[in-house]
Amino acid sequence: MTLRRKSRECALQMLFQWDMNHKSPARVEESFWKSARAAESTRRFANQLFEGAVAQTELNDTMIEMLSKNWRIERMPEIDRSILRLAIYELRAGTAPVKVVIVEALELAKKFSTAESARFLNGVLDTASKTLEQQ
Repeated sequence: MTLRRKSRECALQMLFQWDMNHKSPARVEESFWKSARAAESTRRFANQLFEGAVAQTELNDTMIEMLSKNWRIERMPEIDRSILRLAIYELRAGTAPVKVVIVEALELAKKFSTAESARFLNGVLDTASKTLEQQ
């Protein structure tokens, strides 16, 4: 597993925890890293992704609701919501090429969610990337 994929998995897990209990990002990171093992560079990138996604939650949730027709954000499965928040943060931040961000998000969905979720996420993220490109 690549450093960036491992970082994304860790960031997703922290984002999911944060979404469940809304503790401060610092507390979530502290708790998460007590039991997770990773190289320092993996931790740094994971924390950057997690903190960025949390900081942009309101902005990104607005976009998610706009793009996911007939789905309110609070009705989405928590893991799918977290994957979308993470991927849209990455699209905005330019941490990787658009195709890489989308493929990585779909891999996370396949590992942590369902095949149906991957199709749904692909549609939302494809539209999100095109929307952000026009801005």
